[in-house]
Amino acid sequence: MKGEFDNIPIVDLSGLADGATEAARSESVADLKTALETSGFAYLSNHGVPEDLVDRMREMNVAIHALDDKEKQAMRINEFHRGYMPMSSSTIVTSSVAKVTRPNQSESLMVMHEIPEDAPHFGEPLQGPNQFPERLPEVRETALAYMAEMTVLGERIAGGLAEALGLPRDWFAQHFQDPTLFLRLLHYPEQANEEELFGSAPHTDYGFVTLLKQDNVGGLEVRNKRGDWIPAPPIENTFVMNVGDILAKWSNGRFVSTPHRVKNLSRRGRYSQPFFYDPSMRALVECPPAMLEAGETPQMEPVLYGDYLLERLNKNYDYRKKAS
Repeated sequence: MKGEFDNIPIVDLSGLADGATEAARSESVADLKTALETSGFAYLSNHGVPEDLVDRMREMNVAIHALDDKEKQAMRINEFHRGYMPMSSSTIVTSSVAKVTRPNQSESLMVMHEIPEDAPHFGEPLQGPNQFPERLPEVRETALAYMAEMTVLGERIAGGLAEALGLPRDWFAQHFQDPTLFLRLLHYPEQANEEELFGSAPHTDYGFVTLLKQDNVGGLEVRNKRGDWIPAPPIENTFVMNVGDILAKWSNGRFVSTPHRVKNLSRRGRYSQPFFYDPSMRALVECPPAMLEAGETPQMEPVLYGDYLLERLNKNYDYRKKAS
């Protein structure tokens, strides 16, 4: 049942790979469906993303946060939500699971999908230039290669999710023609064990799916229906996947967007690299009638994904509040 879990399952995604048998695909889809209907979280094994690329991305993440303040400030986050976010610059006031009053104890570099300057929508909300450290040119190369691989993984997962909801395999593709992509390169310093202080305060993600690569420090916890916080420690060669709010709404509540948090009490820095695979800004998100059972009605009003996303960013990030 929804929310009744004491651990997070490992789902073998090899059945979603090109060339997999229908039997293998059916098994992967069924396991994914069970995990996301129960806990909204899963460890993904056999995901197809090269581990050497994952390792290089982690190395680049560590190198970014070893830069001095002047170099970081040169990449200060711009109006397009790309660049460096210093410590304590985001507070999750839109959290539906806790009253959050203190900012997250983390710093990060936010990278989004690349937008050519001659693209017709360049300059629109969230459609602008990324920022990378001048002294580390390999960061850009690695981040864009990593995002390309993660996008392919996101596409495979979206196909599996459509089938899990009884829809055609390519149903979500129409809404991801220009996907909204975020790669957040995070550093959580060691923090005090204060009740109201978090690396990331209790929250649910507000997008489609999150694909997280952790280092070996730990600190991620997921809340079950009883209110227990279940550790989600790193497992080698896996990503942690979770459902975001927009997918929970799109699925009419079949998939659950589960509260989670980060507390880094390890006495050393924690580095993580969540990748957020979200629909096009212009995508109209509404529950597909083909998915509804007799007598079932949509739980959400249709919404343009871009409007939904901007409302949340504007409330949660200090730089956007100051600009408004």
